Formats: sequence, C-alpha cells, structure tokens
Amino acid sequence: MKKILIINGHPDAESFNFALSKAYAIGAKEAGAEVKVLNIGALNFNPNLQYGYRKRMDLEPDLVSAIEDIHWADHLVWVFPVWWSGYPAIMKGFIDRTFLPGITYENVAGKPLPKKLLKGKTGHMIITSDTPAWYDYLYMKRPTINQFKKGVLQFCGVGPVKVTRFSVVKGSSSEQRAKWVKQVAEHGQKLR
Repeated sequence: MKKILIINGHPDAESFNFALSKAYAIGAKEAGAEVKVLNIGALNFNPNLQYGYRKRMDLEPDLVSAIEDIHWADHLVWVFPVWWSGYPAIMKGFIDRTFLPGITYENVAGKPLPKKLLKGKTGHMIITSDTPAWYDYLYMKRPTINQFKKGVLQFCGVGPVKVTRFSVVKGSSSEQRAKWVKQVAEHGQKLR
C-alpha cells in the first residue's frame, strides 16, 4: 500500500489550495493508498530558524510529528500558492525548521554534496498562481519550481518530482476551478 503525505502550505483553511488537497486525498484513498494530510498553517511552531545552522533549535512537538510523517511517506504531495515568485512564509519557515542536517540530508566531510536522506521518495508539487504560466517561465525563469523542486526536494533525494500548475486562479470561473479539482483528484487516483 502506497503511503502518501499531502502537505498544504497555504495558511488559510478556506483557500482553493485546501480544496485541491482534499481532492487529491479522496482520489488517493479511492486508489487504496494510505493518506495523511499536514496543514502547515495549523501547526504550532516558530518558523524562524533563529540561529541559522550555527546552533540547533529544539523542535516543537508539531514539527517532530511532521518529520515522522515525512519519513513515513513514500510520496510527498505539496500543495501551495505562489506569492511574489515564492511560496508562503509559513511554508518557508516549515522547511527551514524541518529540512535539516541529520533529518533530510547529511553533510559528508570533503564532499560538496550531501547524503540524501529522503532518497527513494517521490514528489508532486501542485501549485496555484495568479501569474500566467508563460510569464513565469519566460520572464521569471520559474523561480519557485526551481528553488523548491531542485533546491529542496531533489537536494534531499526526493525524485522524480512532478509539477502541476494552475493559473491564473484570480478571476477564474467556478467551472474552471471544478475542472482543476477534478484533475487533482485524478492525480490522486493514479497515485502520482
């Protein structure tokens, strides 16, 4: 049985991202997967990596549980909006506090790249945006996708990482949103 962790990076429980997360979870459960959902905005933790990497902060219970879920999962599904060519601050803080040496990667003396502790896991980024995809690709060079897919997930061993992008969300019709929700449910049913 495939174990899937859906991580929602949108802080608002009434957001369209929550509808997408729910649709993926329903589809994956229908396909027989074991599914857990983690809503970052509902966690109790300090998102500030107060000492950088000089000194380790104690992990709050919600972060300890989240790290256990990340290690438990075979497949990580990240659902989040793109804001100012990046992801929400609470999601950045979550990554800063949980994707740490000894947890998701291990530095190796004399080597430029780390040992990837999440190797063997796959990923899927489901992102929403009010920026047209062509603008993000041609003008901005896909900063969110590059940073998160390559700089975080693949750096720690997650791969392959599929990307599904929905834009322009602002002003989209209820019919268009329903199509996007259906598409995400189908991704869940296919366990990808």
